[in-house]
Amino acid sequence: MAAPDPFVLPEEPTPADAVAAIGDELAVFDDWMDRYQYIIELGRKLPPFPDAWADDAHRVPGCQSRVWMEAVQRDGRLFFAGASDAAIVAGLVALLLRVYSGRTAAEIAATEPTFLKDLGLIEALSTNRGNGIAAMARKLREAAALQAA
Repeated sequence: MAAPDPFVLPEEPTPADAVAAIGDELAVFDDWMDRYQYIIELGRKLPPFPDAWADDAHRVPGCQSRVWMEAVQRDGRLFFAGASDAAIVAGLVALLLRVYSGRTAAEIAATEPTFLKDLGLIEALSTNRGNGIAAMARKLREAAALQAA
């Protein structure tokens, strides 16, 4: 039996639709503890990340927790896989991949990670976690820029 595909498939047709859907989902919760729990659940639903990729070559620099990502191009679109050793960070990885995975390099380049601030995620996180999620977004956008080149 083949291993499950570790790459995240888009749920929404565009990055903007994904951001809007995440905003709607987070708005259901009245307080940040409930939002954190929701984000943790998203992380638990990430496709299984291959153990062989949990290495320094796949590690995202700038994250307090350990975060690993991998990218693959299929049919002109970039798909991302990701994982973290911290539950809340895995959820943040899931949010980023929901927006960016399965998109063209142009869509990724056009989608600034400002949605993280707009949704109130950056302010709700510790400074280190905020810096980490910015590093993750940078890594995804760098992969897109390399693909476009």
